[in-house]
Amino acid sequence: MRRLLPDPAGLDDAGLVEAYRLPPGRALRVNFIASLDGATTVAGRSRGLQSPGDLAVFQVLRALADAVLVGAGTAAAEGYGPMSDDSTVSRMRVALGRPATAPIVVVSRRASVDPSGRLVGGDADSPTICVTCEAADADRRSALVAAGVDVLVCGEDDVDLPLALERLAERGFEHVTCEGGPALLHSALDAGVVDELDLSIAPALVGGGVRLVGEPLADIARLELRQLLEEDGMLFARYSVREPGPR
Repeated sequence: MRRLLPDPAGLDDAGLVEAYRLPPGRALRVNFIASLDGATTVAGRSRGLQSPGDLAVFQVLRALADAVLVGAGTAAAEGYGPMSDDSTVSRMRVALGRPATAPIVVVSRRASVDPSGRLVGGDADSPTICVTCEAADADRRSALVAAGVDVLVCGEDDVDLPLALERLAERGFEHVTCEGGPALLHSALDAGVVDELDLSIAPALVGGGVRLVGEPLADIARLELRQLLEEDGMLFARYSVREPGPR
């Protein structure tokens, strides 16, 4: 891995961690991979675009996160499990002086987390959190609680993302990494809660499929390039979001 901007240099494993370390305080960073034409998946999954460098960045961001935020559709499509399933990330976290695992936080307006799925009941130290709203079926919410999921009700008819991030911060989860999908990114941008976009840009053209941001945003999200890394033709851009909205 090499840094192209701001100061060209080669990066070892420790250097990659430092390249993505955040200052103290609350932050929501969004981690995505996309092709040159903006596709985020191949045949419905991101794996077709990934590279060893992208996996390394993904693991670093998880190692640095207090919690991982993901939409229910992405969690299901990508086969999400608890962070304890990834021993590499757990070792990295311990080496950084952090707890071995962090919770996976699934955002779902309808509380669409399978009570018998991989995400449920697998990590007593960092149980899965489901962020939902009052409109979600009460029986479904109760079933998740009974299965060991920590259910946060934030909002009435839809998930209130600013409130959800506030509630997570109150629990000590200040540095949150969002791993998609595009609908959650759209909602987070419209809510003005995104501080940083970490985008892996694959040297590929896909055509069609799911785009990074599909529907028009309420306003243009303007970004500032802070860092650019490269490995084997794949670019890793770190953008800050200008003038983020109120928390």
